[in-house]
Amino acid sequence: MAEVPSFLRQIIKETERMVAFFFKGTQGQDGGEEEEGEDEEESSAYLERPVLEKHLEEGSDRCGISYAVGSMQGWRSRMEDAHTCIPEMAADMSGWGYYAVYDGHAGNMVAEYCSRHLLDHILATGRIKAEDDPAEVKEGIREGFLNIDRHMHSLARSACWDCSGSTAAAVMFSPRRIYLINCGDSRVLLCRHGLVCFYTEDHKPCNPREKARIQNAGGSVTLQRVNGSLAVSRALGDFDFKEVAWRSQTEQLVSPEPEVFQLERSPADEFLVVACDGVWDAMDNEELCAFVRDRMQVTDDPREVCAQVIDLCLYKGSLDNISIIIIRLSGAPKVSPEALQREAALEQLIESKVADIYQELRSEDQGPDLLKVMKHLTSENIPGLPPGGGITSKRDCIIASYQKQVLKCKARKFTVREQKRQLLQALFLTFLQVNEKYINTLR
Repeated sequence: MAEVPSFLRQIIKETERMVAFFFKGTQGQDGGEEEEGEDEEESSAYLERPVLEKHLEEGSDRCGISYAVGSMQGWRSRMEDAHTCIPEMAADMSGWGYYAVYDGHAGNMVAEYCSRHLLDHILATGRIKAEDDPAEVKEGIREGFLNIDRHMHSLARSACWDCSGSTAAAVMFSPRRIYLINCGDSRVLLCRHGLVCFYTEDHKPCNPREKARIQNAGGSVTLQRVNGSLAVSRALGDFDFKEVAWRSQTEQLVSPEPEVFQLERSPADEFLVVACDGVWDAMDNEELCAFVRDRMQVTDDPREVCAQVIDLCLYKGSLDNISIIIIRLSGAPKVSPEALQREAALEQLIESKVADIYQELRSEDQGPDLLKVMKHLTSENIPGLPPGGGITSKRDCIIASYQKQVLKCKARKFTVREQKRQLLQALFLTFLQVNEKYINTLR
């Protein structure tokens, strides 16, 4: 294997420094409520460097709905997210689909189990039928959550499960309706007419309704956590918080009961996003909606949109596992020549600005590092940046432009050295010729 040139190693090193800059620069500033109660022991939950490998997949149903899912471990010491994508639920239920993200904590056993079996428990209630009675569907989803939580509780006692829990955010489609489901602080968002039409509410211990239930169950909310420990007030699993025998499942410190909302489907529905809090900690609803919508106009690969969202969340400072499902509906934006032209013009402008900054900051011996170029670029006024993403979303373009400047600088230095070598060689040959003539005159 050929050795990596030193200047490329430097680019890699500076890229890692840039990641660390965004990570450390946002930690403790906009980290959200969950970081406030963390102590030093939790530092082992994070890596020195993020795991950047992405897992991407896509699919579609027979009714024209397509989806893509992306996930990345990120800064967490292990991957605890799981997901389910079933575009066709059953042969006798044409037009029904199910998509869910499970955000595990304190382990991944509950999240993985739910990703394989939660829908089965929902369907086993017998309430989900092709006729699509909204009251029955909502009650079937609720019963399915309670049933699987009860079943896992017995398994945890008998099979020595870990102490993990998991949030769950899901979408269930029927031909006429969309059912939006949430238990915990993962979230579902619907974009309609280009705007956020609906999103689910996070279940946090500090919410008045959640706090009242926790206190009625004998607990407290400290540092915005259940008993100063758990950052969500509803979740599947977490059975250490569900041991008050004389209280029902929904009256425990942590409840497995989901909230289920229904919306009539509309031709103006563009897309749905189902994502864990690794996304929502970095972007709000409007930012994510605008960014996804903008990216759909420059690429027809939904996996690429997922990948760009994941990268953007990482560079905005997300410290969690990151998982996202984007479900493309009939009204979704399509790739347009105008959007592609704007994107090309934007990347040309960024390349030009990177070149100017590089030359401005370059010393006689070497060019500036990538971090310094990035910091200068953030202060520039650059029109046409992706809404919701800003300059951070163009980091691939910035790095490529920076690498081009480094290569030019290396090539220029090589050319100068080669010219000097050739000049010295010519001078040496001239010296030899003069010396030879002088010796001949002496003879």
